[in-house]
Amino acid sequence: MIPTADRLNTVQEYYFSKKLREVRGLIAQGKPIINMGIGSPDLAPSENVLNAIQEAVLENGAHQYQSYQGLPQLREAIADFYKNRFTVTTDPTSEILPLMGSKEGIMHISLAFLNVGDEVLIPNPGYPTYTSVTNLVGAVPTYYDLTEENGWFPDLEILEKQDLSKVKIMWLSYPHMPTGATATREQFVKIVSFAKKQNILLVNDNPYSFVLNAEPASILSIPNAKEVCLELNSLSKTFNMAGWRVGFVLGREEYINAIIKVKSNMDSGMFYGIQKGAIAALESSDDWYVELNKVYSARRELVFQLADTLGCSYDRDAVGLFVWAKLPEGSVASEEFIDDILYKKDLFITPGTIFGSNGEGYIRFSLCITEDKIKEAIKRFE
Repeated sequence: MIPTADRLNTVQEYYFSKKLREVRGLIAQGKPIINMGIGSPDLAPSENVLNAIQEAVLENGAHQYQSYQGLPQLREAIADFYKNRFTVTTDPTSEILPLMGSKEGIMHISLAFLNVGDEVLIPNPGYPTYTSVTNLVGAVPTYYDLTEENGWFPDLEILEKQDLSKVKIMWLSYPHMPTGATATREQFVKIVSFAKKQNILLVNDNPYSFVLNAEPASILSIPNAKEVCLELNSLSKTFNMAGWRVGFVLGREEYINAIIKVKSNMDSGMFYGIQKGAIAALESSDDWYVELNKVYSARRELVFQLADTLGCSYDRDAVGLFVWAKLPEGSVASEEFIDDILYKKDLFITPGTIFGSNGEGYIRFSLCITEDKIKEAIKRFE
Protein backbone atom coordinates (compact mmCIF):
# COMPACT_ATOMS: atom_id res chain seq x y z
CA MET A 1 0.00 0.00 0.00
CA ILE A 2 1.50 3.32 -1.09
CA PRO A 3 1.10 5.87 1.72
CA THR A 4 -1.01 8.93 1.01
CA ALA A 5 0.24 12.50 1.25
CA ASP A 6 0.47 14.01 4.71
CA ARG A 7 -1.87 16.81 3.64
CA LEU A 8 -4.77 14.36 3.60
CA ASN A 9 -4.42 14.10 7.36
CA THR A 10 -5.56 17.73 7.60
CA VAL A 11 -8.96 17.12 6.02
CA GLN A 12 -11.86 14.71 6.29
CA GLU A 13 -14.33 13.50 3.72
CA TYR A 14 -16.92 16.22 3.08
CA TYR A 15 -19.90 15.84 5.42
CA PHE A 16 -22.46 15.64 2.63
CA SER A 17 -20.39 13.00 0.84
CA LYS A 18 -20.61 10.76 3.91
CA LYS A 19 -24.13 11.63 5.01
CA LEU A 20 -25.70 11.33 1.59
CA ARG A 21 -24.12 7.89 1.27
CA GLU A 22 -25.98 6.98 4.46
CA VAL A 23 -29.17 8.53 3.10
CA ARG A 24 -28.85 6.55 -0.14
CA GLY A 25 -28.43 3.41 1.95
CA LEU A 26 -31.68 4.13 3.75
CA ILE A 27 -33.43 4.73 0.43
CA ALA A 28 -32.07 1.40 -0.84
CA GLN A 29 -33.71 -0.22 2.19
CA GLY A 30 -37.04 1.21 1.02
CA LYS A 31 -37.17 4.22 3.34
CA PRO A 32 -39.16 7.15 1.83
CA ILE A 33 -36.46 9.72 2.57
CA ILE A 34 -37.16 13.37 1.88
CA ASN A 35 -33.86 15.19 1.40
CA MET A 36 -33.89 18.82 2.60
CA GLY A 37 -30.17 18.91 3.20
CA ILE A 38 -28.35 19.81 0.02
CA GLY A 39 -28.49 23.09 -1.91
CA SER A 40 -28.58 21.68 -5.44
CA PRO A 41 -31.31 23.44 -7.45
CA ASP A 42 -33.95 21.02 -8.72
CA LEU A 43 -35.27 23.50 -11.29
CA ALA A 44 -34.05 23.69 -14.89
CA PRO A 45 -32.13 26.50 -16.58
CA SER A 46 -34.11 28.72 -18.93
CA GLU A 47 -34.99 27.65 -22.48
CA ASN A 48 -32.62 30.30 -23.81
CA VAL A 49 -29.75 28.71 -21.92
CA LEU A 50 -30.60 25.20 -23.08
CA ASN A 51 -31.01 26.35 -26.69
CA ALA A 52 -27.67 28.15 -26.55
CA ILE A 53 -25.71 25.07 -25.53
CA GLN A 54 -27.54 22.85 -28.03
CA GLU A 55 -26.77 25.21 -30.90
CA ALA A 56 -23.19 25.73 -29.77
CA VAL A 57 -22.18 22.07 -30.00
CA LEU A 58 -22.66 22.21 -33.79
CA GLU A 59 -20.36 25.20 -34.30
CA ASN A 60 -16.91 24.81 -35.81
CA GLY A 61 -14.25 24.45 -33.12
CA ALA A 62 -16.77 23.82 -30.36
CA HIS A 63 -15.01 20.66 -29.22
CA GLN A 64 -11.47 21.98 -29.18
CA TYR A 65 -9.53 23.18 -26.16
CA GLN A 66 -10.69 26.61 -25.06
CA SER A 67 -8.84 29.60 -23.67
CA TYR A 68 -7.87 29.49 -20.01
CA GLN A 69 -9.44 32.95 -19.71
CA GLY A 70 -12.72 31.97 -21.35
CA LEU A 71 -14.40 33.38 -24.42
CA PRO A 72 -14.12 37.18 -24.77
CA GLN A 73 -17.92 37.21 -25.16
CA LEU A 74 -18.32 35.46 -21.81
CA ARG A 75 -16.06 37.91 -20.01
CA GLU A 76 -17.97 40.76 -21.63
CA ALA A 77 -21.27 39.22 -20.52
CA ILE A 78 -19.95 38.96 -16.94
CA ALA A 79 -18.83 42.60 -17.06
CA ASP A 80 -22.26 43.69 -18.33
CA PHE A 81 -23.98 41.55 -15.69
CA TYR A 82 -21.98 43.22 -12.91
CA LYS A 83 -22.56 46.67 -14.38
CA ASN A 84 -26.32 46.18 -14.76
CA ARG A 85 -27.01 44.20 -11.58
CA PHE A 86 -24.43 45.61 -9.14
CA THR A 87 -23.34 48.95 -10.73
CA VAL A 88 -19.77 47.60 -10.67
CA THR A 89 -17.46 48.47 -13.55
CA THR A 90 -14.81 45.91 -14.51
CA ASP A 91 -12.47 45.48 -17.46
CA PRO A 92 -13.47 42.22 -19.20
CA THR A 93 -9.99 41.82 -20.67
CA SER A 94 -8.07 41.93 -17.39
CA GLU A 95 -10.32 41.96 -14.30
CA ILE A 96 -12.54 38.92 -14.90
CA LEU A 97 -11.65 35.23 -14.93
CA PRO A 98 -14.26 32.53 -15.65
CA LEU A 99 -13.89 29.43 -13.46
CA MET A 100 -15.14 25.86 -13.53
CA GLY A 101 -17.27 26.60 -10.49
CA SER A 102 -16.57 29.04 -7.67
CA LYS A 103 -15.66 26.16 -5.33
CA GLU A 104 -12.66 25.48 -7.55
CA GLY A 105 -11.91 29.20 -7.37
CA ILE A 106 -11.41 28.91 -3.61
CA MET A 107 -8.56 26.50 -4.29
CA HIS A 108 -7.11 28.62 -7.12
CA ILE A 109 -7.06 31.75 -4.95
CA SER A 110 -5.57 29.91 -1.99
CA LEU A 111 -2.78 28.41 -4.10
CA ALA A 112 -2.09 31.78 -5.68
CA PHE A 113 -1.73 33.77 -2.45
CA LEU A 114 -1.01 31.50 0.50
CA ASN A 115 2.34 30.23 1.65
CA VAL A 116 2.75 27.43 4.19
CA GLY A 117 2.11 28.91 7.63
CA ASP A 118 0.10 31.91 6.44
CA GLU A 119 -3.09 32.43 8.42
CA VAL A 120 -6.58 32.68 6.95
CA LEU A 121 -9.59 34.29 8.59
CA ILE A 122 -12.60 32.01 8.18
CA PRO A 123 -16.20 32.66 9.30
CA ASN A 124 -17.72 30.48 12.03
CA PRO A 125 -20.29 29.41 10.90
CA GLY A 126 -19.26 29.33 7.27
CA TYR A 127 -18.72 27.23 4.17
CA PRO A 128 -16.58 24.20 5.20
CA THR A 129 -14.50 24.37 2.01
CA TYR A 130 -12.70 27.49 3.25
CA THR A 131 -11.18 25.41 6.04
CA SER A 132 -10.42 22.29 4.02
CA VAL A 133 -8.68 24.20 1.23
CA THR A 134 -6.70 26.26 3.76
CA ASN A 135 -5.48 23.04 5.36
CA LEU A 136 -4.67 21.39 2.05
CA VAL A 137 -2.35 24.23 1.00
CA GLY A 138 -0.56 24.20 4.36
CA ALA A 139 -1.98 27.46 5.68
CA VAL A 140 -3.53 27.94 9.12
CA PRO A 141 -7.30 28.45 9.65
CA THR A 142 -8.12 31.21 12.15
CA TYR A 143 -11.83 31.50 12.87
CA TYR A 144 -13.80 34.66 13.48
CA ASP A 145 -17.12 34.44 15.27
CA LEU A 146 -20.44 35.20 13.65
CA THR A 147 -23.42 35.29 15.99
CA GLU A 148 -27.12 35.90 15.70
CA GLU A 149 -26.81 38.73 18.24
CA ASN A 150 -24.41 40.58 15.91
CA GLY A 151 -26.46 39.94 12.79
CA TRP A 152 -24.02 37.24 11.62
CA PHE A 153 -21.44 39.92 10.81
CA PRO A 154 -17.88 39.95 12.18
CA ASP A 155 -17.08 42.15 15.18
CA LEU A 156 -14.23 44.15 13.64
CA GLU A 157 -13.29 45.76 16.95
CA ILE A 158 -12.56 42.34 18.43
CA LEU A 159 -10.64 41.29 15.33
CA GLU A 160 -8.47 44.40 15.40
CA LYS A 161 -7.32 43.54 18.92
CA GLN A 162 -5.92 40.22 17.71
CA ASP A 163 -2.49 39.57 16.21
CA LEU A 164 -3.26 39.54 12.50
CA SER A 165 0.32 39.90 11.30
CA LYS A 166 0.30 36.45 9.66
CA VAL A 167 -3.16 36.73 8.10
CA LYS A 168 -3.10 36.80 4.29
CA ILE A 169 -6.72 36.11 3.29
CA MET A 170 -10.11 36.72 4.90
CA TRP A 171 -13.07 34.76 3.56
CA LEU A 172 -16.41 36.51 3.53
CA SER A 173 -19.76 35.40 2.09
CA TYR A 174 -22.65 37.83 1.83
CA PRO A 175 -25.39 36.94 1.42
CA HIS A 176 -24.11 34.59 4.08
CA MET A 177 -24.19 30.83 3.82
CA PRO A 178 -25.63 29.14 5.85
CA THR A 179 -27.55 31.84 7.76
CA GLY A 180 -28.93 33.93 4.88
CA ALA A 181 -27.78 37.17 6.54
CA THR A 182 -26.99 40.14 4.32
CA ALA A 183 -24.45 42.92 4.74
CA THR A 184 -25.32 46.60 4.45
CA ARG A 185 -23.26 48.99 2.36
CA GLU A 186 -22.01 50.58 5.57
CA GLN A 187 -20.79 47.18 6.79
CA PHE A 188 -19.03 46.56 3.49
CA VAL A 189 -17.32 49.95 3.75
CA LYS A 190 -16.08 49.13 7.25
CA ILE A 191 -14.75 45.69 6.38
CA VAL A 192 -12.98 46.95 3.24
CA SER A 193 -11.36 49.63 5.39
CA PHE A 194 -10.37 46.93 7.90
CA ALA A 195 -8.77 44.82 5.14
CA LYS A 196 -6.79 47.80 3.84
CA LYS A 197 -5.55 48.68 7.31
CA GLN A 198 -4.48 45.09 8.01
CA ASN A 199 -3.16 44.44 4.48
CA ILE A 200 -5.43 41.40 4.06
CA LEU A 201 -6.90 40.07 0.81
CA LEU A 202 -10.66 40.08 1.36
CA VAL A 203 -12.59 37.56 -0.76
CA ASN A 204 -16.38 37.77 -0.87
CA ASP A 205 -18.06 34.56 -2.01
CA ASN A 206 -21.31 35.79 -3.55
CA PRO A 207 -23.43 33.07 -5.22
CA TYR A 208 -26.77 33.78 -3.45
CA SER A 209 -27.39 37.45 -4.26
CA PHE A 210 -30.44 36.94 -6.44
CA VAL A 211 -32.32 34.27 -4.49
CA LEU A 212 -35.11 35.86 -2.43
CA ASN A 213 -33.05 39.03 -2.11
CA ALA A 214 -34.55 42.39 -3.07
CA GLU A 215 -31.23 44.23 -2.88
CA PRO A 216 -28.36 42.29 -4.52
CA ALA A 217 -24.98 43.74 -3.57
CA SER A 218 -21.32 43.31 -4.46
CA ILE A 219 -18.42 44.27 -2.23
CA LEU A 220 -16.71 45.59 -5.36
CA SER A 221 -19.25 48.42 -5.43
CA ILE A 222 -17.37 50.02 -2.52
CA PRO A 223 -14.95 52.72 -3.78
CA ASN A 224 -11.41 51.39 -4.24
CA ALA A 225 -12.40 47.94 -2.98
CA LYS A 226 -10.39 46.33 -5.77
CA GLU A 227 -7.21 47.34 -3.96
CA VAL A 228 -7.77 44.54 -1.44
CA CYS A 229 -10.85 42.63 -2.61
CA LEU A 230 -11.80 39.81 -4.90
CA GLU A 231 -15.32 38.55 -5.48
CA LEU A 232 -16.38 35.06 -6.46
CA ASN A 233 -19.72 34.41 -8.11
CA SER A 234 -21.49 31.47 -9.68
CA LEU A 235 -24.34 30.58 -12.03
CA SER A 236 -25.26 27.52 -9.94
CA LYS A 237 -27.96 29.03 -7.73
CA THR A 238 -29.20 32.02 -9.71
CA PHE A 239 -29.64 30.17 -12.99
CA ASN A 240 -30.12 26.52 -11.88
CA MET A 241 -26.82 25.49 -13.46
CA ALA A 242 -25.04 23.78 -10.54
CA GLY A 243 -23.92 20.79 -12.61
CA TRP A 244 -22.57 23.00 -15.39
CA ARG A 245 -19.76 24.22 -13.08
CA VAL A 246 -19.64 27.87 -14.12
CA GLY A 247 -18.23 30.50 -11.81
CA PHE A 248 -15.98 33.52 -12.06
CA VAL A 249 -13.75 35.78 -10.03
CA LEU A 250 -13.46 39.55 -10.37
CA GLY A 251 -10.77 41.90 -9.12
CA ARG A 252 -7.74 43.95 -10.02
CA GLU A 253 -5.57 42.79 -12.90
CA GLU A 254 -2.56 41.80 -10.80
CA TYR A 255 -4.69 39.51 -8.63
CA ILE A 256 -6.40 37.92 -11.63
CA ASN A 257 -3.05 37.28 -13.31
CA ALA A 258 -1.84 35.47 -10.19
CA ILE A 259 -4.91 33.22 -10.25
CA ILE A 260 -4.43 32.52 -13.97
CA LYS A 261 -0.97 31.13 -13.20
CA VAL A 262 -2.62 28.50 -11.01
CA LYS A 263 -5.70 27.84 -13.13
CA SER A 264 -3.73 27.41 -16.37
CA ASN A 265 -1.83 24.56 -14.73
CA MET A 266 -4.95 22.84 -13.41
CA ASP A 267 -7.44 22.75 -16.30
CA SER A 268 -7.62 23.29 -20.04
CA GLY A 269 -10.48 25.71 -20.40
CA MET A 270 -14.26 25.47 -20.09
CA PHE A 271 -16.27 23.63 -22.76
CA TYR A 272 -17.39 26.01 -25.50
CA GLY A 273 -21.06 25.06 -25.31
CA ILE A 274 -21.18 25.66 -21.57
CA GLN A 275 -19.68 29.10 -22.07
CA LYS A 276 -22.34 29.95 -24.67
CA GLY A 277 -25.04 28.77 -22.28
CA ALA A 278 -23.51 30.90 -19.52
CA ILE A 279 -23.66 33.97 -21.76
CA ALA A 280 -27.36 33.35 -22.37
CA ALA A 281 -27.95 33.00 -18.62
CA LEU A 282 -26.16 36.24 -17.79
CA GLU A 283 -28.32 38.04 -20.36
CA SER A 284 -31.57 36.87 -18.71
CA SER A 285 -34.33 39.44 -18.32
CA ASP A 286 -35.85 40.58 -15.04
CA ASP A 287 -38.68 38.10 -15.61
CA TRP A 288 -36.30 35.21 -14.93
CA TYR A 289 -35.49 36.45 -11.43
CA VAL A 290 -39.13 37.24 -10.66
CA GLU A 291 -40.38 33.79 -11.67
CA LEU A 292 -37.52 32.00 -9.90
CA ASN A 293 -38.22 33.81 -6.65
CA LYS A 294 -41.94 33.10 -6.87
CA VAL A 295 -41.11 29.42 -6.70
CA TYR A 296 -38.65 29.79 -3.83
CA SER A 297 -40.91 32.16 -1.92
CA ALA A 298 -43.78 29.64 -1.94
CA ARG A 299 -41.42 26.88 -0.84
CA ARG A 300 -39.96 29.04 1.91
CA GLU A 301 -43.38 29.73 3.40
CA LEU A 302 -43.94 26.00 3.67
CA VAL A 303 -40.51 25.48 5.24
CA PHE A 304 -41.40 28.16 7.78
CA GLN A 305 -44.44 26.03 8.64
CA LEU A 306 -42.24 22.99 9.05
CA ALA A 307 -39.84 24.91 11.26
CA ASP A 308 -42.80 26.09 13.36
CA THR A 309 -43.92 22.48 13.71
CA LEU A 310 -40.48 21.60 15.06
CA GLY A 311 -40.58 24.51 17.50
CA CYS A 312 -37.74 26.34 15.76
CA SER A 313 -37.30 30.09 15.32
CA TYR A 314 -35.93 31.81 12.21
CA ASP A 315 -35.40 35.15 10.49
CA ARG A 316 -38.09 35.79 7.88
CA ASP A 317 -35.87 38.46 6.30
CA ALA A 318 -32.94 36.13 5.62
CA VAL A 319 -32.20 35.49 1.94
CA GLY A 320 -30.76 32.73 -0.20
CA LEU A 321 -31.52 29.12 -0.91
CA PHE A 322 -31.94 27.94 2.70
CA VAL A 323 -33.82 28.54 5.93
CA TRP A 324 -31.50 28.72 8.93
CA ALA A 325 -33.47 27.82 12.04
CA LYS A 326 -32.68 27.88 15.75
CA LEU A 327 -33.63 24.80 17.72
CA PRO A 328 -36.10 25.18 20.60
CA GLU A 329 -34.77 25.95 24.06
CA GLY A 330 -33.54 22.83 25.83
CA SER A 331 -33.22 20.81 22.64
CA VAL A 332 -30.65 18.08 22.12
CA ALA A 333 -27.53 18.87 20.07
CA SER A 334 -28.02 19.64 16.37
CA GLU A 335 -26.63 16.40 14.98
CA GLU A 336 -28.64 14.29 17.41
CA PHE A 337 -31.73 16.33 16.55
CA ILE A 338 -31.44 15.78 12.80
CA ASP A 339 -30.52 12.10 13.16
CA ASP A 340 -33.60 11.48 15.31
CA ILE A 341 -35.75 13.04 12.58
CA LEU A 342 -33.93 11.13 9.85
CA TYR A 343 -34.49 7.74 11.48
CA LYS A 344 -38.00 8.38 12.82
CA LYS A 345 -39.53 10.61 10.14
CA ASP A 346 -37.39 9.76 7.08
CA LEU A 347 -36.46 13.41 6.67
CA PHE A 348 -32.90 14.67 6.19
CA ILE A 349 -32.07 18.18 7.43
CA THR A 350 -28.57 19.65 7.73
CA PRO A 351 -27.15 20.17 11.24
CA GLY A 352 -25.66 23.62 11.79
CA THR A 353 -22.49 22.15 13.28
CA ILE A 354 -21.04 21.19 9.89
CA PHE A 355 -20.52 24.93 9.33
CA GLY A 356 -18.60 25.46 12.57
CA SER A 357 -19.03 25.42 16.33
CA ASN A 358 -21.30 28.49 16.21
CA GLY A 359 -23.73 26.39 14.21
CA GLU A 360 -24.54 24.31 17.27
CA GLY A 361 -28.18 24.79 18.20
CA TYR A 362 -29.20 25.45 14.57
CA ILE A 363 -30.37 23.42 11.58
CA ARG A 364 -30.60 24.31 7.89
CA PHE A 365 -33.41 23.50 5.47
CA SER A 366 -32.84 23.57 1.71
CA LEU A 367 -35.43 25.10 -0.63
CA CYS A 368 -34.34 22.79 -3.46
CA ILE A 369 -37.34 20.55 -3.02
CA THR A 370 -40.89 20.64 -4.40
CA GLU A 371 -43.85 22.05 -2.49
CA ASP A 372 -45.46 18.60 -2.44
CA LYS A 373 -42.40 17.12 -0.74
CA ILE A 374 -42.35 19.88 1.88
CA LYS A 375 -46.06 19.37 2.55
CA GLU A 376 -45.38 15.64 2.96
CA ALA A 377 -42.61 16.44 5.45
CA ILE A 378 -45.03 18.60 7.47
CA LYS A 379 -47.63 15.80 7.50
CA ARG A 380 -45.10 13.42 9.03
CA PHE A 381 -45.19 15.49 12.21
CA GLU A 382 -48.97 15.77 12.49
